[in-house]
Amino acid sequence: MKFFSDVLRASSLLRAQRLCALLVLIFCLSAVTGTPSGTPAFTRVIPGQTLNFPRDFGAHPDFRTEWWYATGWLHTPDGKLLGFQVTFFRSATEHDAANPSRFAPKQLIVAHAALSDPAVGKLVHDQKIARTGFGLAHASQATTDVKLHRWTMRREPDGRYQIALPTRDFTLSLTLTPSQPVMLQGEQGYSRKGPVAGQASYYYSEPQLKVTGQITRKGKPVTVNGSAWLDHEWSSSLLDPRAVGWDWVGANLDDGSALMAFRIRTVDSQALWQHATLRDAHGRLRAVSADSIRFTPLREWRSPRTGARYPVAMQMDLGDIRWRLTPLQDDQELDSRQSTGAVYWEGAVTIERDGKPAGRGYFEMTGYLKALKL
Repeated sequence: MKFFSDVLRASSLLRAQRLCALLVLIFCLSAVTGTPSGTPAFTRVIPGQTLNFPRDFGAHPDFRTEWWYATGWLHTPDGKLLGFQVTFFRSATEHDAANPSRFAPKQLIVAHAALSDPAVGKLVHDQKIARTGFGLAHASQATTDVKLHRWTMRREPDGRYQIALPTRDFTLSLTLTPSQPVMLQGEQGYSRKGPVAGQASYYYSEPQLKVTGQITRKGKPVTVNGSAWLDHEWSSSLLDPRAVGWDWVGANLDDGSALMAFRIRTVDSQALWQHATLRDAHGRLRAVSADSIRFTPLREWRSPRTGARYPVAMQMDLGDIRWRLTPLQDDQELDSRQSTGAVYWEGAVTIERDGKPAGRGYFEMTGYLKALKL
């Protein structure tokens, strides 16, 4: 679901340790370029809007927050299974949008990359952050074309995504090829995230992407193939004040179907808002009513680094279907306090439907460290 509007607020970014140098630069430049004249009026998400492609594959800088999220499972030639995550965030700051200076930090680009390999025993990940401009970082409005230093995600005219991310510990060089149409989430792309209509995002997915490419570790490239799921969301609103986090899953099912489900949680793990959609291989959508959705934790894992407890094995009752999520490995916690300020669990999971193997996906859980402190 990737509703990072609150963790990407300026206050969260200012808490990130590695932003110190950037902040010093911003404060120094304010003496030259002038201080912000007021909070920009970000565009709001409203129902009834029609998403327009290919334009909406691109960035929406008038909205506060946006992200492109690719997750998937990979196969190596020796039969090993790996999970990967690639995320690019665009966040509009509260700096005066009318400031003509090229140095004005109006937009920030943040990126996360992660590799899940049970042979390693924990998530291997990296993160970057920079303001747009000077050829270092950008998010094109024409189509998906996001760059942060040498990290890139680009959509080709034929719909394929090219991903290139050289991190500290691994390099991803992947091509994601669509096999199905875009999946509009919520009400034709208008996705509610709370009891108030304005608590929403524009949201579409591209499930069942075919993946080919290479992963390089310690200078050794390995050919991989597999499947992926891509989410693109943009919004200007924050979560309901009672919300502490969310649980989200996107799954490519073996029969060609696609499943997306999420719940927004309160501090006592009650569902403040929830939604689920199942699209079959023929494109038929089935929305599950909120009162027939139930998330039931089956097993917890405690992070040895942060102390947060995550329900890494989860049962989801969606109407008359019972789903079970089982992690590829327990330790898939990503500490992004050096970029977004958040600590969350984002991991590869297998999916069972009514007790039978049904597919693979990615499960995201946020707010568990925050809940621990409340």
